[in-house]
Amino acid sequence: MEFNEKLIAKKEEWAKYKRGLTEDGVMQDHRQRIDRLPPGQRVTKGWPVLDLGVHPTIPLEQWRLKVGGLVEAPFAWDWETFMTQPQIQLVADFHCVTTWSTFDNIWEGVSFHHLIQVAKPRPEARFIYFTTYDNYSTNLPLEVCDEADVLLTRTWKGQPLPREHGGPVRVIVPKRYAWKGAKWVREILFLEHDRPGYWEVRGYSNTALPWEEDRYA
Repeated sequence: MEFNEKLIAKKEEWAKYKRGLTEDGVMQDHRQRIDRLPPGQRVTKGWPVLDLGVHPTIPLEQWRLKVGGLVEAPFAWDWETFMTQPQIQLVADFHCVTTWSTFDNIWEGVSFHHLIQVAKPRPEARFIYFTTYDNYSTNLPLEVCDEADVLLTRTWKGQPLPREHGGPVRVIVPKRYAWKGAKWVREILFLEHDRPGYWEVRGYSNTALPWEEDRYA
């Protein structure tokens, strides 16, 4: 618990300091950038582990994903059912709010667009709220989750997603900072009104746009 509190405080302090700044502390208009690296980011070849300090172990036979809220067809997938859904592979970059990015990650899993089609959101559903096996939460507009590159991923570079990176299944949202992609995803709720998640209520941006350096509210 003490470790988690120190980590949270450090990340809050860091995000507040870095809001709206590039790596050298200078404001920069993202529209002037023509490369794929968002302002204030640096490329790393590894994949650092950043989380709340808890890496839950979830045997595949015990894994469940519940989907509910404002939908016509709520459901719960076990691992076998998840694997019967259409599986897609995509290549996407990954941008962490702590200024590092990785390029050309190969993911495979179930598209969020497919999940939406199965759940059949009601007309008033406008937001998505994610909760996880480590008691984390985050939020996004429904229209963002319906983009083609948003994925419930189970593999990275052809291998099962490592536990420390959110395995067996995490959410990938390439056009947002990575804290919006819930590790160890457990439940997905469709809501009429926005509900800020774990970092959002602690001062992180609600929209998390890398090209805007949209780190802190």
